[in-house]
Amino acid sequence: MVDRPSNSSVDTRGAVQRVLLITLFLNLVVVALKATVGLLTGSLSMLADALHSVTDGVNNVLGLATNRLADPQPDRDHPYGHHKFEAVGALGIAAFLGIACFEILKSAVDRLFSKGDPVTMGPAALWIMLLVLGINMFVAFYERRVGLALKSKILVADARHTMGDIWITIVVIAGLIGVWQGLTWLDVALAFPVALLVFKSGWTVLRENLPWLVDEMAIAPEVIHDQVMQISGVVNCHSIASRGLLGRQVFIDMHLVVKPTDIRAAHSITEAVEDHLAEVYGPARITIHVEPLEYTSEEITY
Repeated sequence: MVDRPSNSSVDTRGAVQRVLLITLFLNLVVVALKATVGLLTGSLSMLADALHSVTDGVNNVLGLATNRLADPQPDRDHPYGHHKFEAVGALGIAAFLGIACFEILKSAVDRLFSKGDPVTMGPAALWIMLLVLGINMFVAFYERRVGLALKSKILVADARHTMGDIWITIVVIAGLIGVWQGLTWLDVALAFPVALLVFKSGWTVLRENLPWLVDEMAIAPEVIHDQVMQISGVVNCHSIASRGLLGRQVFIDMHLVVKPTDIRAAHSITEAVEDHLAEVYGPARITIHVEPLEYTSEEITY
């Protein structure tokens, strides 16, 4: 049995934390600006949008906490590393998106059945909202660019959340302009597509992170089999399994049949297999069970 980590994962938590701190500050600015416009105009959808933006700050705090726990290096209590803490943080973002969606729908329904105070709109409120739009666009593209570069799921998930904020802000601005032109019903009508956009963002984050948490197959066993069979001295490999996240950390298990019968030569071939798989798939922890030459199996995977 051979178990050797290959291309150990780089610890990028410091860089991720810096990005989260910057975006936390910018998100707090956005909350203050949206709340100001909501109070100035009396727009219920704007106040709901400000409430939704509060979740951005909460998401950043959650991201800071989970990212601090997501140490890529194993320890005694977590021999497979701590990567899943970051995925748990991304699922937390999905939960907050669901809460925001509910709050937006609730506000829209309440406004639909109760007239409430009239909504007013002026140039100052519009300029403030355009500033908010610019901040959201910067945060979304900045987080996404750094998140992809660092392979950070928490940053990419938060960037997707902020991208939803951009569309929400555009919708709300359109509604306020419509109110300015006398179309008072737009403030309520546009709240429903806002809720759908928020729900879609949450569903996407959930769909991308659940496979990692439930150890879904990372690489098709047939593909791993084809790669392993390229190594000289390999007769066959079977009982192949994989999990993890490509490009970040994958775990691969297999049974291997090799031509050499002495331990030293067989070990050299297993190391060649590990190096080849790590080169193809990135950081990998590979466990290989070597079997005798006469052993045969038609099972590629479990």
